[in-house]
Amino acid sequence: MSALVSIIPIVLLFVLMLGFKMAGHKSAFITLIVTILLGLFVAPAMDMVPDSLKGASIYGVVWWSFVEGVLKAVFPILIIILMAIYSYNILVESKQIEVIKDQFTSFTDDKGILVLMLVWGFGGLLEGMAGFGTAVAIPAAILIGLGFKPMFSALVALIGNTVATGFGAVGVPVTTLCNEVAPGGAASAEAICETSAFAVIQLSPLFIILPFIILMLTDKKAIVKNICLALWTGVISVLVQYVCAKYLGAETPAIIGSVAAIVAIIIYAKLFAPKKKETNTEKRSYTMQETFRAWSVYLFILIFILVSGALCPPVNDFLKTHLVSKVPLPVIGSTFKFGWISNAGLMLFLGATIGGLIQGLSFGKLMAVLARTVVNLRNTVITIISLIALASVMNYVGMISAIAAGLVAITGSFYPFFAPLIGAIGTFVTGSDTSSNILFAKLQANVAGQLGYAPGSETNWLVAANTTGATGGKMISPQSIAIATASCDMPGKDGEIMKSAIPYAVLYIIIGGLMVYFG
Repeated sequence: MSALVSIIPIVLLFVLMLGFKMAGHKSAFITLIVTILLGLFVAPAMDMVPDSLKGASIYGVVWWSFVEGVLKAVFPILIIILMAIYSYNILVESKQIEVIKDQFTSFTDDKGILVLMLVWGFGGLLEGMAGFGTAVAIPAAILIGLGFKPMFSALVALIGNTVATGFGAVGVPVTTLCNEVAPGGAASAEAICETSAFAVIQLSPLFIILPFIILMLTDKKAIVKNICLALWTGVISVLVQYVCAKYLGAETPAIIGSVAAIVAIIIYAKLFAPKKKETNTEKRSYTMQETFRAWSVYLFILIFILVSGALCPPVNDFLKTHLVSKVPLPVIGSTFKFGWISNAGLMLFLGATIGGLIQGLSFGKLMAVLARTVVNLRNTVITIISLIALASVMNYVGMISAIAAGLVAITGSFYPFFAPLIGAIGTFVTGSDTSSNILFAKLQANVAGQLGYAPGSETNWLVAANTTGATGGKMISPQSIAIATASCDMPGKDGEIMKSAIPYAVLYIIIGGLMVYFG
């Protein structure tokens, strides 16, 4: 009964967005209000509140969990989304997006290759470096600039931004997952490598299936070509990611694997794609200087993210230990932390601004672009804050735990098949693979013990299932939908985008469940 009551906010969100076709920001705000009411009056009555908070005022629990949600939404998620859209708007303002468009279309007329390059290769690289919506926002916006329809651009960007999210933001989700179940909260390098490798194995069929789906959505007629390109790109991606995961850990699979995918796609295009058709218009060739200027925004973003990330430990350690704000949250016993100089949003801002200056825009003009971006994203701000806040409330009043416990009680020995669904629910509600792993890592480990799994590899296999499912839930997370809506300039179309993505997300989670169960 607790699980049925706890799932009300999720069902309500679906009904408002899909049934009533209500705009995302309105749906999210109404669902937030309902969640707060359930947290205040129903959760205590049904004894769902965790034991650690039962002595506290339920009003205090709900209020401070709401505050934590608002803080998490703004720092860093909204900042990163804002800066990702800002970086694209700079390219539009400087008209350098036309150069990028020409260069993407210069080596082939094949739209499938272009789309796969952007959402699978470039998008995966962005996810591996920054995460938090950049891999949806930037590829989708570039696709719009290349002339693709907004709904198509949003859908393929969401489908592409899945398997890489487990290792997004330089491996934070899987590292967090391992730390949550490790004694003392610090996982060994061996455990992280093993769990990372297990996640890649569980996701391995999707490395081929998803590129095929993206290619078929782009061009339904070229079935043979789509199969060959999906197999080639998928096999290269999964092999490289597995090697990186098993021997290097969680930081590099998405980054190196996406670079390998880009190289694989280019090789395929050079060998098998139809040659660029000659036209009456003179083909424009760009000098190294012109190419550098056009790509300077993304080049500097890449440089700042790599230098500030875990790939450069001394810089990473310095940034993470300086200018860090800590906000104590009484009653719920939590402390919110935000690094002003270590977050990906700052790296996006610095890279985009420096790139914009190189492209000839004045600092004043860049700030005008930033201000316009903020105004245009006002509905997205409401959506993201509402969703993160309701997720926080659901967590602290025991609703998310009740959903998971109910699913465990119903499924019994078939639980491994449903283990990815737990992770997917976590990401759907919170919008974050990392948050889902924080919520459910211990649950997955505890269930592994109840099922008689031995500590170590067997338990790690089931724990890895959480991030496997979480990557699929990312596709239909309302936060991801809101990012796609904003980047494709489709206000009020959240429900339509979600409806188009749901079948692919269901297929994704089922395949993940089968891999976990039979594995």
